[in-house]
Order: sequence, then structure tokens, then C-alpha cells
Amino acid sequence: MGEELVSIQFHVNGEPYQTQVKAQELLIDFIRDRLALTGTKRSCDMEICGTCTVLLDGKAVSSCSLFAFELDGKGLTTIEGLEGPDGLHPLQKAFIRCGGFQCGFCTPGMILLAKSLLAENPDPTREEICAYMDANICRCTGYQMIVESILHAAKEMQAANR
Repeated sequence: MGEELVSIQFHVNGEPYQTQVKAQELLIDFIRDRLALTGTKRSCDMEICGTCTVLLDGKAVSSCSLFAFELDGKGLTTIEGLEGPDGLHPLQKAFIRCGGFQCGFCTPGMILLAKSLLAENPDPTREEICAYMDANICRCTGYQMIVESILHAAKEMQAANR
């Protein structure tokens, strides 16, 4: 007896897709193994660390805790889709400029969670950033440079929108 397949249609980083997924296939496995988008990292597999964070219809989610079929009718953004026609996203630039990473393992999830934050609150305080980013764990940086990176990106993005 074969494993049940589910047909889905969705967008990944702005590109339309239509495929079949196994009913029990996790979103993180689909992203990494089937789409070959390896910027999304696997770590805890329990929705605790935030390393596997992606954006689903613009909202930050843990890809280790969702099934791939939940993509149906939705838009998925991974770190690979953040770069625009003019180059790196302001958050990516800020993480580089401000040293918001060390080993880089958590960085894709951090940047995508920060993007979700700035979409909700374009001018967050340091305290609001700390509270929002509390969902993601970094074992290297001590978080100060991550917060600085987000503050810097927020200012850059506000200036660009004026």
C-alpha cells in the first residue's frame, strides 16, 4: 500500500508551483529536499529554536511543525527569496554591516522573523525587538548585534519609504 499523496498549488519566493506531497511530509523536508532551498535550517524539530523559520503568507512560522500540504493556496518565502532586484534586502545588509551573526546557522530564521516583526511594527523599540525575537535562539552572538541589526534595518527601511 503506497503512501497517500496530496496535490497542492502554492508560491515559493514569488514563483508558482504545483506538485504532490506525501500526507505526512514536513514542510522543512519539502523545502530542503524537494525544493533544494537549504537556507532553511533544521535544529530542534520541536518548534522551540526558530532556526527553521520561514514566512507563510508573510507570517513567521516554524517549518518543522507544519506539513507540506499546508502550503496549498499560500505563499512561502524562504531566505533565498528575500533578495530583491536591487540586491540584498535591507535586513540582510544590516546583519552583515552590524555583525548580527557569527556562525550564521540561525541567521536565516532570525532575518525572516525580523522581517515579520518589521512588517507588523516598522519602528520597534529595542524592548519590542527583544520580546518579538525571543522565539529564536542564537548560541553564538549574545543577541546584542542582532538587535542592533534590526534597529539599523528599520531605520534604513523607513528612510527608503519616505
